[in-house]
Formats: sequence, structure tokens, C-alpha cells
Amino acid sequence: MWRNILSRASLRKIKIFSDSSSTTHSPANRIRSILLSLDLNGVAKELATNRINELGRLSPLPHCQHFAFRGYATAAEAIDSTDPEDESSGSEEVNELITQMEKETERVRKKARLASKQPSEFIAGMPAKKYYALRQRQVKIETEEWERAAKDCRETLEDMCAQKLAPNLPYVKSLFLGWFEPLRDAIQADLDAFKIKRGKIPYAPYMEMLPADMMAVITMHKMMGLMMTNTDGVGVVKVVHATTQIGEAIEQEARIKSFMQTTKKKKNETNETVSDELESESVTKETEKVRKQVDTLIKKNTNARLVRYIVKKHDSFKSWGQETQAKVGARLIQLLIETAHVQPQAEQFDDGPPDVRPAFKQTQKNVTLEHTKCSRRYGCIVCDPLIQKGLEKSARHVVIPYMPMLIPPRNWTRFDEGAHFFWRSFIMKTHGAKQQFTILKRTPKEQLEPVFKALDTLGNTKWRINKKVLSLVDRIWANGGRLGDLVDREDVPLPEEPDTEDPEEIKLWKWKLKDAKKENGERHSQRCDVEFKLEVARKMKDEEGFYYPHNVDFRGRAYPMHPHLNHLGSDLCRGILEFCEGKPLGESGLRWLKIHIANLYAGGVDKFAYEDRVAFTESHLEDIFDSSDRPLEGKRWWLNAEDPFQCLAACINLSEALRSPFPEAALSHIPIHQDGSCNGLQHYAALGRDRLGAVAVNLVTGEKPADVYAEIASRVLEIMRQDAQEDPNTFPNATYAKLMLDQVDRKLVKQTVMTSVYGVTYSGARDQIKKRLKERGAFEDDSQNFHAACYAARITLTALEEMFDAAKGIKSWFGECAKIIASENKAVCWTTPLGLPVVQPYRKPGRHLVKTTLQVLTLQRETDKVLARKQMTAFAPNLIHSLDGSHMMMTAVACNEAGLSFAGVHDSFWTHACDVDVMNRILREKFVELYEKPILENLVESFQKSFPGLTFPPLPDRGDFDLKEVLRSPYFFN
Repeated sequence: MWRNILSRASLRKIKIFSDSSSTTHSPANRIRSILLSLDLNGVAKELATNRINELGRLSPLPHCQHFAFRGYATAAEAIDSTDPEDESSGSEEVNELITQMEKETERVRKKARLASKQPSEFIAGMPAKKYYALRQRQVKIETEEWERAAKDCRETLEDMCAQKLAPNLPYVKSLFLGWFEPLRDAIQADLDAFKIKRGKIPYAPYMEMLPADMMAVITMHKMMGLMMTNTDGVGVVKVVHATTQIGEAIEQEARIKSFMQTTKKKKNETNETVSDELESESVTKETEKVRKQVDTLIKKNTNARLVRYIVKKHDSFKSWGQETQAKVGARLIQLLIETAHVQPQAEQFDDGPPDVRPAFKQTQKNVTLEHTKCSRRYGCIVCDPLIQKGLEKSARHVVIPYMPMLIPPRNWTRFDEGAHFFWRSFIMKTHGAKQQFTILKRTPKEQLEPVFKALDTLGNTKWRINKKVLSLVDRIWANGGRLGDLVDREDVPLPEEPDTEDPEEIKLWKWKLKDAKKENGERHSQRCDVEFKLEVARKMKDEEGFYYPHNVDFRGRAYPMHPHLNHLGSDLCRGILEFCEGKPLGESGLRWLKIHIANLYAGGVDKFAYEDRVAFTESHLEDIFDSSDRPLEGKRWWLNAEDPFQCLAACINLSEALRSPFPEAALSHIPIHQDGSCNGLQHYAALGRDRLGAVAVNLVTGEKPADVYAEIASRVLEIMRQDAQEDPNTFPNATYAKLMLDQVDRKLVKQTVMTSVYGVTYSGARDQIKKRLKERGAFEDDSQNFHAACYAARITLTALEEMFDAAKGIKSWFGECAKIIASENKAVCWTTPLGLPVVQPYRKPGRHLVKTTLQVLTLQRETDKVLARKQMTAFAPNLIHSLDGSHMMMTAVACNEAGLSFAGVHDSFWTHACDVDVMNRILREKFVELYEKPILENLVESFQKSFPGLTFPPLPDRGDFDLKEVLRSPYFFN
């Protein structure tokens, strides 16, 4: 408005007065008085609080201190400087302008008065002041966590020197403190040497980007974290994995530090060259914005997209690459091995010299490659047994990256722009797959918008810690675990070596010893995992709420980016987490809460009709009240549930509601789950319009839910009974059929049926059934257990093919298409219904040798040669994962638009109890919407477009199942 008024005055070139002795009532003075009388503080306040306002577009308003129009000191001076021509017609125009300016002034004043009386603006459902305070904390978490850890070490060391005594620290923290100074000094010696040998050490420029103390802290914490969470076992990590992980962490911190230094430098340079010219003024403003963002990131007029744009524009940091990461990481690990030591407690040795030994050692280890009899030797880092004993209590002292966020994540706007403020975030976890990354990078932003929107929706769900459940878990854990599926905190005792020379007894002892050590290793790993989960929960329990930013895997399935405590995790995680927002149950919500308890209790109850599940819960109200009031001292009914901690949380909620004067008005934070019935087969039935398959997996209306696992088990038992009647001399499987008759049930075949749709092979099915039989102790002889599992796996897969013949046809068609594409040495690729491009990453791995200070590392690199068989067998399950991911995302967006809180775990959709009916309607509508699209036709068309020289088989035959029946099916998701 102001700009329009003044530009009109300028364009008209009106001379208001030529006489310097003009009266105080002249138009120019009236304009001056209007401008001078403006409450600039009010205007500044309005600028700060209103995102969209006309005055905010006025560029000549530096720091909201004074008006500075282009080339003029005031508006009156602007008018006074115009040409004397058109003086005769200028008076009316000026009066009109003055009137408009007076109205605009009054409007601004009125708005400022109203703003001062109104409450603060709300952002993300909270007052703006609170939001910006939380955002400042979030930025500090992302940018200052390692610096805080380094500062903690420095200050503790200074206190020790000042007081001349060692503080009483936890064991692991005392280790860190003992390692910190020698490691820091060794790194600093390297940095000093780099100045002399400049240009001779290739990784030197990268290590010079961070101070020695910060690199020391990152190396120590990352190494201990890897020792606790590594898949190779607790206390051991492959060298190649450790070097790249530590190198990547160093690069991440160097990137942040580089950006900080660059912006501060630009600010200082700009301050020295400020001029009154417009161009210099623009530079000053831009640099000032950057400085403010870097320093606080909490200014009220800061926009998240602008922040990311400024970061990218001013960030000249170049990615290091895996080879450089490995070299930097290897050098730091080498220094850690050389400087870090450990020694037993004083009472563990006599008067001799202290037993000081290296905390970490580099060694070689043979490992048998999966599904082969071949073994490979590789380098690894192992920690001393003393450290391994303390690993379980290390989580609270280790910096945990990618913690849940305190404010909603940044919206995704590009493949590499979203989620965290400073931590590098990508919309897809590509794991180094170059073709996938390249295609994703080239995909138009508009095409990815549905995926962006869905991930933003999932990330904006606000969570909190269920303090009652966490408190109980802490009690159980402190008393040794063992309850509620928590691992035992004690190791199993190792069998004593027999005092005999009998080779059979010695052989049996060795097998028992091996099994005991394996069990202890697994327990150790599980204890470390529980510690990480509980430590995250303890850190977040006093927060009002927090958020999980999400991204996708290469198939398009959504996952929280935080790795430890999230709703995709175990029953422990899900029991500890709940929605931050509470909603009144209402009559419908009270019913669904009762159904939810029955579902969590399971044991076959979850297969009852809904009203029978409600009746089950109501018949156990006494147990539910007892579980809520005395979870450990009472009858412990909740521990009989299949998901005990979630069941306990629901029992507490239901008890509080039923004891309140108005149960329907009681608030509930519990997420209520609606799970697909063997969801992969549901997608196959919809693709093939297969009525028989649709009936088996609840795509049609039924009085009670169909149980596909029980039906398959029944068919397996029927086949085995027939085989058991055969002569064992002519039909060897008759023996195993007789042995298995008492073992076949729903649980035996469930995992194989679930994973069959995702491409489980015969060997995979065999291993699944073998594991179930071993858990039951069905056969003492391992050989007998193996052969029985082989037989049962074949029969189970046969029964599956009989019941889902249409699904088998579609899977075969998928395999044929993939085989044709892979035969041309091409990767199978497609686009999900939401527009996400997918490229199967299965290629023959290449070897790239990198010489480091530790050893020569073999880094895997993609080659141009695809793994044809893997491309073929993985296509069907990967495509089904893409489709179930699309269904979940479509449902998430629709639920958000309907005002529902939503969380999803692939084929399990969660919302508040009072909103389950609405979510059920939406998820059915979105499933029908998804499969009303010509998915198979679009897939063939994309294949023909991508591979024009290839001929693909005709589409498989499809049935006449009406998808609209899904809308009326009560047990489709239940």
C-alpha cells in the first residue's frame, strides 16, 4: 500500500510546493507529520508477528528503525523533487494520496492496538514464544551436541586438576574421561604435523576442519555406540564399518562448523563495507538474515524454507565421499587403539604392577557367509572384556544421534530438503544405490508432492512418553528383567567341562558350551538394545511432546528416522509411547478401547467377532483393574497378553475411564490399531480381483473375521494325515507326516504364510518352521528336527498355492517380466501410485581397495552388472511393499484432512479410540481408490516405455471380484 501510494506520487511528478515558506498545513508537512507520528514500535511488532502483511514487502525498512525511500529522505522530499510540470493538476492528486495515507496509518495503528490485546500467535499448536524456544533447543541438539560432550570432558578434567582428586563417576563415563586427554593430544599432534607435511597426507585437509577435542569425543562415542548396536555381535565391529561410520560423523560435524564459520565471516566482511547504496544495503540485509539464522534460528520472522535456502546458498562444503570418510575414520580409530587403555579395579589384583591393557584391539575374524559354506576373513575391532561388561550401562553416557524432534519436522520440499534443520536428511534411504539416487534427484518436485505431503503428515503426529508404563518398566529392569518379554539381565551359566575322556561326552559338552555362549551373546545384544530404548524414553519423558521425522526406503515404505524408540519397534516401545493429544473416548471410543485390549491379549481372542471381544474384556474387568492398580503385586493378568506392555497401558486407560463419573468423557491418549488381515495377500486379491482369495483375507463381509492362517494349517494337517497312511518303505515322508501330526497348528505356519507373499523361498520356509519346532522342543534330535521342517515347509507352500492360485499367477507374471528386463542387464524399475520412482538396487558388488593407516579396506561399489536372479525373485514382494506403502500414505493424508491424529506401521493404522470409525471408513475408501487405478496396465506401459525393444507377456487373467465390497467389510482391517 505505502509503495503504491509513493510510486503514484513519483510517477505523476507532482510539485506540491515550490515555496520554502509553505505553511505547516501544506500537503508535504501533512505527509511528514503522518510519517513521523507513526508508532514505529507498533509497526515493528506487526511486522514480527504477521507473516503476511503489506508493510512486510517494503524493502526500504532496515531493522524497522526508519523509512528510507530510494534516493529520498522522506516522502515529502520525494514529492518536492519532482518536475514543476503538471503543477496545476497536482493538488487534487496529492490530496487523494494524503487521504489514502491517513487511512492506511489509521489501519496500521488499529491493527497494532488489536494485536497488543490479542494472545500470541500460535505455531504448530503452541504459542509462538514457546515454539521458538523449543526450536532453539532443537537447533542446539543438532549443532552443539558434540561440542557439549567435549566441553563436559574438558570441564571435568579441569575440576579434577583443581581439586586434585578423581570424581565419583559411572564406569563408562570414567573410561571416556581417561581416554579423552590422550586421544585429544594425539589428534592435535597429527594436526600440528600436517602443517609441516602439508600436501603429503591426503586426508589431512579433512581432519583440519574440526578441533582435536571434538574429533576425540566423536570417535569415542561412535565407537562405543557401534560396539553396542553392531549386527556382528556386541563388543565387535568390522573395521570397514567402523571407519566409514566415524568418518561420516566427522564429516557431518565439519559441514555444520563450516557453515557457521562461513556465515560469520561473511557478516564481518559485509560490516566493513556498508554503504548507503541500495546494492550494499541488500547485501547487509541478506548477511544479517544469515547471521541471525546461524546464531539463533529462532527469530520470529524466520521462515523454515528460507533457512534451508540460505544454508544451501552459503554452504560451499563439498561431500567427502566414502573413501575419504574411511581414511579419516581409520586414522582416528588407530589413534584411539594406541591411546585408550583399561585396567581392572584396584581390588582385582595384588601388590604387583597394575594390569593396564588396550581398550580396543584390531584383529582378524573368520565368518561364514550367509546361505553358503564359504567363509571370509575380515578385519575387526574388538573391545576388552571389561568394557564389554559395562556396555549395557553405556547408553546414558553415549551421544545418541537423530533423537526425536521437539518441534514438527521441516516439511519436505526436495529429495534432500526436509526433516531436520542441520542434520543431513534425504527423503529416501538409498544405501549408496547410484541409479536410484540419480533418478530420484531428477524427478520433478511436483511428481513427488504426494509423497512429501504424506511424510509431513506422519512427521507432524505428536507423541509423548507414558510415564506410568515407563516407571513400571524401570522397576522390572532394575530387578533383573525377565517379565513382559524383557530379556534376562543375567547370563546363563556355562556348563562345566566333564572330567572324562569319553569323546561323546566331550562333544556334547562342546555343543552345550557353544549354545550357552550364543545365548549369552544374544542376551547381551538385547540388553544393550533395551538400554538405548529406555535411555531415549528417560530423556524424552519430561518433554510435553515430540515428533518423529519420516523418510522412505527404496520401495516407498515410510519409516521414522530415529532408530531406537519409535512406534515401529517392539511391544516395549509401543507400550511406552502414546499420542500427546488426548481425546474424549465417547461411546464408540470406549467400545474400541475394549476391543483393543482383546486384540492385544490375543491368544485367539483377536479372531472373535467384535462383540465377543468386547464381552471378553468386560468379563475380565476385575483382572484389568487389578493390572492397573497392582501390576506387579497383583495377579499379573496383563503379563499373559501377547503384547503385555501395550495391554497394560490400555488397562490403565480403561480403568481410569470406567472409574470416572462419565466414562465416555474420559481422555484417551492410547493409539488404537487396525491391522490388515494378511495384508500382502489382500493386495494380491485386489490386483487379481480374486474372489476366493478375497474371502480368505476379509475383503468381503463376514459374521466374524476369516483366519487364513488357521485355514492353511487345517489344509496342511489334512495333507499330512493322507501322507501318514502311506507305507514308509515306499514313501519316506510318511514317517515325518506321523511325527508332525501333533505339531501342526496356526502358529507353526503363520510366519510362512505371512512371508509367502513377500517372496519367501523353500529354504526360508524350512528355517521358519524349524525355529518353531525347536522353540517347542518337539524333537531332541537336530537331524530329525531338520527333516521334519523340510517336509512341513513343502506341504505348507503347496497348501498356499492351492488356496491362492490367482496370487500365484500374478507372482509368476511379475517374475517373467523381471526376468526379461534383467536378461538385458537392466534393473527393474517402476513408479508407485504416489509418483515415487523405484529402482531395484541388486547389482553385482564391485571391490574398491582403499589404503588406510589401519589396513587396506575393501569398499563395495556398484557395478554395471545386475544380479538377474535377485532382480527376478525380489520384484513381486518389492512391488507389493510399494502398494501397501502407498495405501498407508493415502490414508494418512486423508485422516489428517479429516482432523485425525494418525500413525502407521506398514499394514497397521493407528488413531484415537474415538476416531477409529472415521479412520476405518477412510482406509477402505483409499484401498478401493488405489485399486480402481489400472495398476498392472500402468506397470506394463511403463516397462514398454523404459525398455522399448522388449516384449512382455500378456497380463494375467483376473476374476470378477467387486472392489466396492471392501467398503462394507468390517474385518478388512480390524
